[in-house]
Amino acid sequence: MTTPLAGASGEAFSSSTSACSSTCSSSASTPWPVLADTGTTGESPTTTDAEKETLLRVVVEAVGDRAHVIAGVGTYDTHHTIELARTAEKIGVTALLVVTPYYNKPPQSGLVRHFTAVADASGLPCMLYDIPVRTGTPIHTDTLCRLAEHERIVAVKDAKGDLAETAWVTARADLAFYSGDDKLTLPLLAVGAVGVVGVPTHLFGRPTKEMIEAYERGDVAEALRLHHQMLPAYFGFFRTQGVITTKAALNLLGLPAGPTRSPLVDATEAEIAQLRADCAEASLTL
Repeated sequence: MTTPLAGASGEAFSSSTSACSSTCSSSASTPWPVLADTGTTGESPTTTDAEKETLLRVVVEAVGDRAHVIAGVGTYDTHHTIELARTAEKIGVTALLVVTPYYNKPPQSGLVRHFTAVADASGLPCMLYDIPVRTGTPIHTDTLCRLAEHERIVAVKDAKGDLAETAWVTARADLAFYSGDDKLTLPLLAVGAVGVVGVPTHLFGRPTKEMIEAYERGDVAEALRLHHQMLPAYFGFFRTQGVITTKAALNLLGLPAGPTRSPLVDATEAEIAQLRADCAEASLTL
């Protein structure tokens, strides 16, 4: 189970690196063993390459051997993505998270060339991030199966929302699928997924882990109970943009997530009140 870090990307970057260290140290002591840094939950589109490098160094140093660190390195430029991947490898991260190139909408042959080039550029395992609602381009089933032949392309963060297509890939390829949409984690487990790269897991890591473990030991009823319990949070975190609510939630818990960066805006009082209500319905008081 992986949690994307949401701290240290506010306007006052120099002070927020210490906040990031505090947040990830706290996260490393919780039930999930992997942290994702410099991904989109951490506002990677608004951080410079130098800031990304600093954040990765802070996180790797803060967690030590208590957790694995996955670095988000994906961009819509293959050369730039490779540069970020090589930098992350030098810093000492465990793996790379590589989102589908966004906006320029490459064909499937372009995706194969892009992901293969990134995987070839370092010795680190790669998790592909398939989120067509954001990127405009899905990674097709045949493309995923072809990419699975690469020894370092080992996993997928699946936010496509197509259980049938995911089932076809898990039946045909040796890729570890992780839900990229918290409310679909339990359904995805049923078609071969193994975990989640979550957003509400900042707050709901323990029950999420318990849900996955219950399903794995065959206690589907308990897994479903926990899934139903967390549904209000799954939907509540995305009433507005996910970074906005995640940072608001962490700040309410006393973890210094800081403000958002433009063009995002901080949660309003009404949104914070709604977030409190959604989390309370999911058995968590903020």
